[in-house]
Amino acid sequence: MPSFPRHGALLLVSFGGPEGPADVEPFLRNVTRGRNVPAERLAEVAERYQRFGGVSPINDQNRLLLAALRDEFAPHLPVYWGNRNWHPFLAETLAAMAADGVTVGYAFLTSAYNSYSGCRQYREDLARARAAVGPGAPAIVRIRQFHNHPGFVGPMVARVREAVQAFPPSRREAARIVFVAHSLPASQAAASGPAGGAYQHQLEATARLIVERLDGSPGWGLAYCSRSGPRSVPWLEPDVLGCLDVLAAQGVRDVVLAPIGFVSDHMEVVYDLDVEAAERAARLGLDLRRARTVGADPAFVAMVRELAEEQVDPDKPRRSLGPDGPGHAVCPAGCCLPTGQPELPAVSGAPGSTQG
Repeated sequence: MPSFPRHGALLLVSFGGPEGPADVEPFLRNVTRGRNVPAERLAEVAERYQRFGGVSPINDQNRLLLAALRDEFAPHLPVYWGNRNWHPFLAETLAAMAADGVTVGYAFLTSAYNSYSGCRQYREDLARARAAVGPGAPAIVRIRQFHNHPGFVGPMVARVREAVQAFPPSRREAARIVFVAHSLPASQAAASGPAGGAYQHQLEATARLIVERLDGSPGWGLAYCSRSGPRSVPWLEPDVLGCLDVLAAQGVRDVVLAPIGFVSDHMEVVYDLDVEAAERAARLGLDLRRARTVGADPAFVAMVRELAEEQVDPDKPRRSLGPDGPGHAVCPAGCCLPTGQPELPAVSGAPGSTQG
């Protein structure tokens, strides 16, 4: 393993989620702060969390990933965990890192794709957290995103294959795969990436990489879940429920939902797919299987180490699959920036470091 700075650390950066019924309302206020989300929509989402005891599955999955990363990086780097929207908040974690003498943190974002909410907003949150901690806050070096890295694509191929093989052998060839990601406002999706439109492009590229590595050539499509906000604002489509309606009308019998937009079981997975989509499929007479998320797969964990190593070893090969090449660790000015929003200053203050 390349030599990391003596006072460096890995920082696992995630979305966060409530840990009990009393957490749901303040958590949702954090998530939607500054956004025009109707009150009825918030109540609807809150009820989904309460259906699961007010606990998001992302928390335990992050703990599993955290434990795996600590094993992977030991004894070279300590590993910390901070969230955008719930405890441990990023400012809490950066304060703990500073108290432990950490001067630079390599931030791994649990989001594979370029978008405002999946990349730039984390950068903004990290900048605010550093400002809250003050002059002693560690510098933050963002690890590049990974939608086409073998450590992400490979485990997802195995999971999609596993779901397809759950159908009887005589029906597998006719099964359809629906890759699912979180919907975004169309304007935000159009602004994603350095040149715009990266979010959809990267999702489609990842889906193709997975399909190319499966047995045969299964039919597939891309759909979205978890739309929110006013109905007058266009969001990415098709919605996954409408997609199931279309497939049933076409005579499709067997469908796999593959949540490539998520690295762990968010509420959008366990409710939108495992509850809503499963209920719709049952009414339509579809046999529906859901592929597992990547979680703490050993290849995924090894990928995080590899991406961190890139930040300290400029000669390390930057692996990727397909024609797009490796993602960027340094965000160009204006990357994923919604119209009218000001550019924030860099989050990293480490001499010679890259930042995103």
